[in-house]
Amino acid sequence: MFSLRDKQLADDIISQITKAKVHLRFMHVCGTHQDTLVKHGLDALLQRCGIEIGQGPGCPVCVTTPKEIEEILLLAKHGKTIATFGDMTRVPGVSSSLQQMKTEGCDVRTVYSIEDALILAEKHKGKEIVFMAVGFETTAPTTASVLLRDPPLNFSVLCCHRLIPPALQAILQMGELKIDGFIEPGHVSTIIGTKPYEFISRKYQVPQVIAGFEPLDLLMAVWMLVRQIQRGKAVVENEYVRAVKQQGNKKAQHVMQQVFEPMDVKWRGFPMIPRSGLRLRKKYEPYDARKKYEDELQKIAKEEFVEPTGCLCGDVLRGLISSKQCPLFGRECTPENPVGPCMVSSEGNCSIQYRYTKK
Repeated sequence: MFSLRDKQLADDIISQITKAKVHLRFMHVCGTHQDTLVKHGLDALLQRCGIEIGQGPGCPVCVTTPKEIEEILLLAKHGKTIATFGDMTRVPGVSSSLQQMKTEGCDVRTVYSIEDALILAEKHKGKEIVFMAVGFETTAPTTASVLLRDPPLNFSVLCCHRLIPPALQAILQMGELKIDGFIEPGHVSTIIGTKPYEFISRKYQVPQVIAGFEPLDLLMAVWMLVRQIQRGKAVVENEYVRAVKQQGNKKAQHVMQQVFEPMDVKWRGFPMIPRSGLRLRKKYEPYDARKKYEDELQKIAKEEFVEPTGCLCGDVLRGLISSKQCPLFGRECTPENPVGPCMVSSEGNCSIQYRYTKK
């Protein structure tokens, strides 16, 4: 896990945290952070130092709602060619998944980027191609950049993009658990910078540290949070200075602002979170699948969809329980037979726990 030099630094950090004699609960919102924590045993190591770290709603596939899954399934049933990421094809809906519908004859394509979906639309002008766009501020600029290029009109987007800072505020406002500090996602922060998080520390007096993805990054982020708490501070610090700048990526922010506007939207496991989602601006409505196929989607427009019976993904995403506390984990719910999206996505808490512990 560590070189000799890194091990010495890691030992020093752990020693400092141990000397602080704290009992704190931190939350991160990043699947890659969770993978690093569990893969390298940092979660157990830090627990022995009095630090508990839980994963919040940091998996874009996982927070996509049951309603959005049903929307894309309905479009597939109506003969649209669906293009999306591999994890999304396996997320169970009420009675099916995109993967299952593909075996039944629907045209479902796994792509690695929106560019792949665009190529499909350009090559197959007689097909209606719908790209299911999921992800946070990291992937939203790629969706925006494609739409700025005037793609063919047989191409459209079912937009499921979401924004991280409003979700952090929602977690604090819900007050279901005490959070002593946030470890913020490096990828998202390369786009938005440090400022969008500042209102959280100001308003709620919660320390935050933006962290990279190596084990030392996370250990250092934890120590930085502990140090803030010891000093009575609540600010946004940047551990990931090699990639994240205060202003973020201005070009990416600009293309997002051109194409999207914020909207109130639900997240799986959460009520409506104000201005936490993105929708296409009026200029880009010809590429908005919800507008383009409004009549076909009308069938489920007023329906409410809930988690599968027994699935506690919503509680996992809010940080209320660990994956292992779900009674379905590793029994009825496995990567081969997932009940909820947290066991499907490579960034999902349940998938990560199962991958490294299997119990």
